[in-house]
Amino acid sequence: MQRVITYVDGFNLYFGLKSSKWHKYYWLNIQKLAQNLLKPDQKLELVKYFTAMITSPPGKEKRQRNFIEALETLPDFEIYYGKYQLNPRRCRKCGYEDYVPNEKMTDVNIAVELLTDAFQDRFDTAIIISADSDLTGPVKALRRLLPHKLILIAFPPKRSSMELQKVANAFFTIGRAKFAHSLFPEEVVKADGYVLKCPESWK
Repeated sequence: MQRVITYVDGFNLYFGLKSSKWHKYYWLNIQKLAQNLLKPDQKLELVKYFTAMITSPPGKEKRQRNFIEALETLPDFEIYYGKYQLNPRRCRKCGYEDYVPNEKMTDVNIAVELLTDAFQDRFDTAIIISADSDLTGPVKALRRLLPHKLILIAFPPKRSSMELQKVANAFFTIGRAKFAHSLFPEEVVKADGYVLKCPESWK
């Protein structure tokens, strides 16, 4: 059996679902999704999920925290946090200023974990759920240094990268059916008995 570790770019996946207007798949059991992407001769060893905690607006912040707590109930599942910041943006014509959210460090964190796991021989195949072209460098380096390791790119819906396509062993876009069969139940019970519920706006 091929050992598989799946690396998930949380924001890239979320915005792919959002662009597709698939909000009913936000309550996603990402470990189950990773499992559903495997072939019969593959075994899922671990899922590594990369995200950043948003700071506003309050409704989105609460929904994300609820979702993260649901993910924390999963076995063999690790969460890595980057930084979330609001960058000022000013209109050149009218001078209006607002703030653009920007998530930092996810690509670096994925690269570090991917290369570390590869050199420690923790996987035979890595599945990267992302379309971030900034990951091209580490994937290319890994293919050169450890050519026996397989790197598969699973693009979120409405997301792709020609650069990643060129350097990976294979690539595909995750279809709607995979998401539909990878949802949490409407209620997720934590170890302490607290019940997490799918947000109404995600149903």
